[in-house]
Formats: sequence, structure tokens, C-alpha cells
Amino acid sequence: MISVLAQERLLGAALGSIFTGVVVFAQRRSIYGTIAENQSQITPQSQMGEPIFGEKSHFELAQLWNKAVDQTLGPVIESLSSRGW
Repeated sequence: MISVLAQERLLGAALGSIFTGVVVFAQRRSIYGTIAENQSQITPQSQMGEPIFGEKSHFELAQLWNKAVDQTLGPVIESLSSRGW
């Protein structure tokens, strides 16, 4: 039989995994939505000369990813830092 402490840890791990999955999904959706908006604003003439995933697109994606991670994990990091972790 599993002890109460082990059940609590298992429940915490499961809930943490679910929460992380939801956050990652929401952030990816936001990032891809922003990329789609940016690409829809590009005129067809300028789009012909540039590959779909050019150097600029990779740079923008990296910036959006970093911003999403900072927004998502910033409060958690601050909370852990204030507790001395």
C-alpha cells in the first residue's frame, strides 16, 4: 500500500506536469499567433525574396520564446529567490 506522503508527492508531480503542459501549450499558441500576425502583415513582394524561416524569423521566434518564459517563470523564480532557494 502506498503511504500518504508518497501519494501526496505523486499527486504533486502529476498536477505539476499538467500545469506545465497547459502553460507551455498556451505560450506556444501565443507565439504562433504572433508569428502568424507578423507574417500576414508582410507584403507579397517582400515575401518572395525571403525564405519562410529566414534568419530574421528565427531571431524573432527566439525573442518571443524568451519573453514567454520570462513572463511565465518570472514570478516563480522571484518567489523561490525570496525564500533562499
